[in-house]
Amino acid sequence: MKHILSILAVTLLFASCKTLKQPRNSDPIQVVALPELTIQEVDRNAKTEVADYQASNKRVNDLLHTKLDVKFDWAKQYLYGNAELTFKPYFYPTNELVLDAKGMDIKSIVMVSHGITPNGYGTSTVIDGLYVPLKYKYDGMKITIDLGKTYTRDEEYEIHIDYTAKPNEIEASGSSAITDEKGLYFINPLGTDPKKMPQIWTQGETEASSCWFPTIDSPNEKTTQEISITVKDKYLTLSNGKMISSTKNADGTRTDYWKQDLKHAPYLFMMAVGEFDITKDSWTRPDGTKMEVNYYTEPEYTPYAKAIFGKTPKMIQFFSDKLGVEYAWDKYNQIVVRDYVSGAMENTTAVIHGDFLYQTDRELLDSDNESIIAHELFHHWFGDLVTCESWSNLTVNESFANYSQYLWDEFEHGKLVADRNAFGEMSGYFLSSGQSGYHDLVYFDYESEMEMFDGTSYNKGGRVLHMLRNYVGDEAFFLSLKHYLDKKRFGTGESHDLRLSFEEVTGEDMNWFFNQWYFDKGHPTLNFTQEYDEITKKLTVTVEQRQDLEKFPVFQLPIGIDIYTKGGIERKNITVTKTNQSFDFYTEAPLLVNIDADKVLLCKKTEEKSMEQWIYQLNNAPLYLDKKEAFAKVKNSKDTSYVNAVFGMLEQPHYDFNNMAMGKLSELKKQQPEKLKATLLKLTTNKKSSVRANAYKNLEGYFGEDAGHEKLLAKGLKDNSYKVIGVCLGAFANNNPEKAMEVAKDLENEKSNAVSSVLASLYADHGTKENHDFFKNAISNTGGFAKYGLLNQYSSYLSRLDEKDISDSYEVYENVISTSSTWWIKMGGYQGLLAAKNRMTNRISELNTELSTVSDLMKKSKIEREINDYKVEIDKINSVYKKVKSAEKDSKVLDYLKNM
Repeated sequence: MKHILSILAVTLLFASCKTLKQPRNSDPIQVVALPELTIQEVDRNAKTEVADYQASNKRVNDLLHTKLDVKFDWAKQYLYGNAELTFKPYFYPTNELVLDAKGMDIKSIVMVSHGITPNGYGTSTVIDGLYVPLKYKYDGMKITIDLGKTYTRDEEYEIHIDYTAKPNEIEASGSSAITDEKGLYFINPLGTDPKKMPQIWTQGETEASSCWFPTIDSPNEKTTQEISITVKDKYLTLSNGKMISSTKNADGTRTDYWKQDLKHAPYLFMMAVGEFDITKDSWTRPDGTKMEVNYYTEPEYTPYAKAIFGKTPKMIQFFSDKLGVEYAWDKYNQIVVRDYVSGAMENTTAVIHGDFLYQTDRELLDSDNESIIAHELFHHWFGDLVTCESWSNLTVNESFANYSQYLWDEFEHGKLVADRNAFGEMSGYFLSSGQSGYHDLVYFDYESEMEMFDGTSYNKGGRVLHMLRNYVGDEAFFLSLKHYLDKKRFGTGESHDLRLSFEEVTGEDMNWFFNQWYFDKGHPTLNFTQEYDEITKKLTVTVEQRQDLEKFPVFQLPIGIDIYTKGGIERKNITVTKTNQSFDFYTEAPLLVNIDADKVLLCKKTEEKSMEQWIYQLNNAPLYLDKKEAFAKVKNSKDTSYVNAVFGMLEQPHYDFNNMAMGKLSELKKQQPEKLKATLLKLTTNKKSSVRANAYKNLEGYFGEDAGHEKLLAKGLKDNSYKVIGVCLGAFANNNPEKAMEVAKDLENEKSNAVSSVLASLYADHGTKENHDFFKNAISNTGGFAKYGLLNQYSSYLSRLDEKDISDSYEVYENVISTSSTWWIKMGGYQGLLAAKNRMTNRISELNTELSTVSDLMKKSKIEREINDYKVEIDKINSVYKKVKSAEKDSKVLDYLKNM
């Protein structure tokens, strides 16, 4: 699962703030008559019960095989299913089976009977291949089945369940990474929205697969799978494993039969249905056989499918080689769906992506989603091949998938890009934990497993793996991962399994590392200082740990220090084990003391050293964070050496350094304006669009008309990059809004979410009522995260208009609510209606106040007519609100509406 931290930031992803579970306060303890004990010494917060502990699911019955036969009622949004499930007791004999089955109508449950079998009613009957009805109890969430006899672990049994799944009648919660839990989703099922393909898709993580088929919905359950999907012949289907057959039926439907022979967890089961195109690709295995690697898209995006997904075979090869474990599954297909409730999901062999992945060739110039594609692929080793045995151990799934993004960036784009993105991941962890609270990476105290999908499991876990790699070295790191994958293949794992694999490979006890990073919370807050004695040639480096030690541990920190002198660079390795610790080195006078020279520590830090050292670091230290940290320290300097250093960064061949340098150019403008202008003009032709955009922005900001303003911006507006166009359009708007609006009109026909976002931002600041059609069309034609962003811009735009000019927004919001299946987008529509109503109500209040002071009858009559007009608008809003709410089935939305 991939959360989209960078897209929704704090607005959405952290909206459902997690509350960490606090110890319960007990009743006061009764004081016993012990002479050494007084009432004052009694601990009134002592626990009187065992704390909640989110253990792995107890294995009573082992689900061996799942066979499903499904078809759909699109109008009712029902699934009609038959499940054939094969079990055996896990260890102890049992006469009972408990299944997860949420919100279903259960038609019948029968045992497939072979030989002499007790029928559950006190007699035995010789039956061969017949169905014996079973007694069961169903509470809407779980089915408890009386098996009719006691089975031992050497006996298999098979039950059949005839059921109807009703996903829209299930109460669902969600998290920052997974915004809904209905399991099965019908998108535009009646085709009422001509701009959105009717689709069906599933989302099983964490325990939502049991919303569309009965199962043991736990990550430590593993089963093989067959599924027959009956749909109208015009639709394509996708599921796990291979399609074995596709049979046309007499009624105009078709049944596709998919089979997965390798076992995986129920939450990884998937289906997707729609009129998709397939772009075929392949990966060649070491034995020379070709494996299917296909991309399912809407026809409009078929021309771009290879550009979006085309590096997938290369990624499969890279990860197979890096891990020393060949990709294990039968195929690797990816599909893009509308209104998806997450970023993406690693369903075994059939990954689902949200529609933000749709990009044209021009949009791909500015950004791509390689990291997300890599993330879901890597799950096919960490998550699918070896699955976390409990959600408390989610780190062995998500932390690895997060770290795969670093591995791929490092391989494909270089260490500078990987380190830059890693810094963003670390910052995301600080943001997430700062808002939602800190918890252990392996976290047994959650109240809902959805809490686990946060910046700790993803971002922190990825950074912890990077530190572990740095500590043991590359060879040991990847051999340890191979050991873990080989040992737990097609099974489940936890963090102790991972630790033991590292110990068996390296020969070192790794408890110290896992205890502080996996089984404790937080991170160190460090202060680095240095002192050099010219006489004794002694360099003293002091490391102080300043984190709150009542909440967080004292960390053991292996740290590399590079000492730069005229004679070269010398690496010193230290291990910090105390809150305040000094280390002495004898060396010639240092030009730079670079602490945490590999820039791997997950920490917050301050560092005290001279401006000369910072500038030397900016000029000479090689890593992304070397330069970022140094630049942050010296960017306000007026020293000529700083100015020259920044010019050096502007002339570097790597775009990260160019963009970093353009973050602060004021001193360069003062000291060498002509050189700066010439340098920025040269950067407008850089091959990287982000550099070109930054160059245009700074030319406009620092030189304006002196840079040949309109002529220069006109050049930028012809750039292929939408990022560059957006910057130039914004610059036009600052100086000549009329010209910007004129240019924007010509861009409205571009079919690009990136362009829509640029125009929406412009119209939010400068738009008039004439721009309303743009928002109406853009919001209607956009889905997912892009639609959420447009709704925010639309709200800003409407705030610029008079109340009498916003009545067209009711239709827009009604359409958003009626055509969206994602609760947080629907809520944007409801909130828009409420905001419009509040504006009308406030305006009526203002007019009533004005009316009370007016004596002129004509003026009074005019105000009264205006009040009546606004009351009519309120009636319209109420009518729309009542209409959409009466049709609302989403329990999460209805829960929110109670408070609106």
